[in-house]
Amino acid sequence: MKIHKNKWLYVLLSLPFLLYFFYFQNNSLVVSDYTVSSDDLPQAFDGYRIVQLSDLHNKSFGKNQRDLVQKVESSAPDSIVFTGDLIDSTKYKEPPSLILMEELVQIAPVYYVTGNHEWESGRFNTFEEKLTDIGVQVMRNKTERIARDGEEILMTGIDDPANAEESISKNARTKKNITDAMGEMNEDDFQILLAHRPEMISLYAEYGFDVVFSGHAHGGQFRLPYTGGLFAPGQGFFPEYTSGKHMLDGTAMIVNRGLGNSIIPVRIFNRPEIVTVTLKSER
Repeated sequence: MKIHKNKWLYVLLSLPFLLYFFYFQNNSLVVSDYTVSSDDLPQAFDGYRIVQLSDLHNKSFGKNQRDLVQKVESSAPDSIVFTGDLIDSTKYKEPPSLILMEELVQIAPVYYVTGNHEWESGRFNTFEEKLTDIGVQVMRNKTERIARDGEEILMTGIDDPANAEESISKNARTKKNITDAMGEMNEDDFQILLAHRPEMISLYAEYGFDVVFSGHAHGGQFRLPYTGGLFAPGQGFFPEYTSGKHMLDGTAMIVNRGLGNSIIPVRIFNRPEIVTVTLKSER
């Protein structure tokens, strides 16, 4: 009887620690810093800083997204990119996302591409109008030139292929989106791509992008020591592309672990992530 009582006492004592652990894992923001060097990068952009956010899924970090906004601002970005799933199709609510964007555009230019959840919600058309009104640059299969001291780099953004017709494969749709977006570019241009899905890295590298920013994988949701993420959509169990910097044929892909959750409501050893990338010119 005494052993039985002690068992439940241990359970009760450990419960607050477990609750704090899960709260910390899902609400304590971490900043990851990377550097991308290239001889295609104009000298004027040496030291250019990009903050990447992804996969918010309606989540809030403090009142009016204060905690998240303060960390982004302290990173002193020249540009901010958001790589999809700003909202969640299963629990659709716009205010956390719109409040965040209203704050971010006060810090630096914001470039945004869709994820699968925007299309699955069935409400993206009206949501897009609200983002545009705020001042977000919604990158739907197009390229913008970013100028600095008389030199330029290119920012390309493509729609997530979740809006493709059923008869068209996601890979074929993504190829069309890229070709529609790129237009006429010079081989010497430094090219950035915003694309939600990291599993298509071989396709992105085929088009010669210097840097790709991606998300979607949620860091594998549960991260295991020496293994990495457990599961990611489009990649299955023990996926390869869930976090960090990956190189393929001269293309550097940065995978953001994301901020919020969707179908699986909990992260483990996988804190919400802000990514900063500093560009370095090797000219």
